[in-house]
Amino acid sequence: MNITYQCPACHTAVRQDISGASASLECSHCHDQIAIPENAISGDRLNRCLVCPSVDLYARKDFPQRLGVVLVIIGFVGSSIAWANYQVFWTFAILFATALIDLLLYVFMGESLTCYRCGAQYRGFADIEIHGGFDLETHERYRQLAARMKSSTPLQSPSVAK
Repeated sequence: MNITYQCPACHTAVRQDISGASASLECSHCHDQIAIPENAISGDRLNRCLVCPSVDLYARKDFPQRLGVVLVIIGFVGSSIAWANYQVFWTFAILFATALIDLLLYVFMGESLTCYRCGAQYRGFADIEIHGGFDLETHERYRQLAARMKSSTPLQSPSVAK
């Protein structure tokens, strides 16, 4: 089991192996430690985020999205070139080949858990599917919360007139 997260102190990406017996996460760059909450890990099951206080996690394919976009672009450009040269067979062959590659990647890639609030990614845990898939409403709630926290300024106490 491992976690990839952004260190809250130095904002660098950290990847760390963890177990149910781990008591804290330590940044390899700044050595800041994050205490793992009690009952956050039950055996091989993750109950909540270890980096932030969120319990909202979602399951997703552990696949680099940029690679998927590159695959689609290659299929589109390749089939367009074949279509422009009146090669109908090659046009559909390229489209079906890229679709087959995409299907195989979908079938064979594992799943990971991602935290809505901090974006921490968890791999190697059991029962990932109980957290459910991506929910746009939950994502939007955390996105707006982050925007409000970023734009808010500390309240200043009013000056007392003498």
